Amino acid sequence: MPELPEVETVVRSLARLAGRRILSAEFRCRRVLRGADPEEMAANLAGRRIASIRRHGKFILMALQGGGYLVVHLGMTGRLLLGGEAGKHTHAILSLDRGVLLYDDSRQFGCIEYSTEIPDRVLKLGPDALEVSLEDFAAALRRRKTRIKALLLNQGFLRGLGNIYADEALFRAGIHPTAMASRLRGERARRLHEGIVAVLSEAIAAGGSSISDYVDAQGRKGFFQMEHRVYQRTGEACVECGTAIRRMLVAQRSSHFCPKCQKR
Repeated sequence: MPELPEVETVVRSLARLAGRRILSAEFRCRRVLRGADPEEMAANLAGRRIASIRRHGKFILMALQGGGYLVVHLGMTGRLLLGGEAGKHTHAILSLDRGVLLYDDSRQFGCIEYSTEIPDRVLKLGPDALEVSLEDFAAALRRRKTRIKALLLNQGFLRGLGNIYADEALFRAGIHPTAMASRLRGERARRLHEGIVAVLSEAIAAGGSSISDYVDAQGRKGFFQMEHRVYQRTGEACVECGTAIRRMLVAQRSSHFCPKCQKR
């Protein structure tokens, strides 16, 4: 699933759309519309000009002049593409005054919706993983008696993090994925905060991690997957100590870690 760096990269590659007018919209799949009426969605967008595009956690918010938002979540395989031809997995087509924007999603786990305001479920997400202060982050950790990997995946605690970057940040901080969050204080909390910010910033600079279907809006793959230190490296040697990387389930999600470098 695209995480914060991938979504941020997509948003940046869509920046050129600010100011363009949506001439017409076509929606081909009710599933990604989460039950909304395709014709009503199209009517709400036709003739509207795009004011801005920004990221909120893993959501893409396309603000429209005069009010209203087109809200997109890419799910596991969703892609927003500038130009190109519609294919069998194309579920939305926005024809613009210059060019076209396509939404492709082979597994249809993503969603697109039009809303007059930003949906409550989006606004209720936790602070952004790139913006939360060390003080707020450390204080929030102290209040949570749960395993740290599970907590980092909780979008109500911190928005934007997913499996890849939670694993990578925990490795950089030397913290085991099953460590209790409430016990991570002082130096350990600081290392984890720094690890999160560093790995997300580096991943954005590399255009994200292209592990399966992810590309930006211009069809370009990211390169950060070549910098992963633990994620999907089960059995390979740790880059720090040479110990074999292990995999375990935490909160029903795969967690990759070094049993020597990462402590509970």
